[in-house]
Formats: sequence, structure tokens, C-alpha cells
Amino acid sequence: MTDFRDVTAEHRYEQGFTDADGEIRRVWADYAVQGDRRAILHVEAEDELRGSGAAGKFMQSLADHARAEGHKLTPVCGYAVAWFRRHKDQADVVG
Repeated sequence: MTDFRDVTAEHRYEQGFTDADGEIRRVWADYAVQGDRRAILHVEAEDELRGSGAAGKFMQSLADHARAEGHKLTPVCGYAVAWFRRHKDQADVVG
């Protein structure tokens, strides 16, 4: 797993995870800036990571990052909405 990154120029969060063949693949989320909020528009994992749990680990990193930065997240993407519904302990970063 690589460090979580905020690629601000692209309005994208991303993180790398090792696939079954040992290759680093990415999970990312595109976002829109709305003051101190970040609307999570789309979350996607490279095909080689699907079903590996990498997207869930990424979402936890995203919540931790938002908390550390003082941002609130507005999940728009269906995956992000569902993840936050399943992880009510992360509700403090949802706004």
C-alpha cells in the first residue's frame, strides 16, 4: 500500500495497493471543492483490485485524511454513500 495522496490540481484523492501479481494499482476518488467540504463524485479501483477490499481501505484512508485536514465529505458516488452507511463510526467527517 502506498501513502494516500491528495492530487489537488486534478481534484483527486488516490492511493496505491498491491494486486495479486505484486503490481501497484490505484484506487481513486474524484472530488469537487465546496468551501471546507469535498463532494466525493466518483470512486474507482483499477480492475485488478476489484474484490480485494482495496476500495474499502482507501475509503478509510479518505475519512482519516478528511478528519486530519478538517474537511467534511459529501458522498455523492453510490459506493461512497454505501460505505459511509456501513461505517457509521466515520460519520463525524460526513457533512
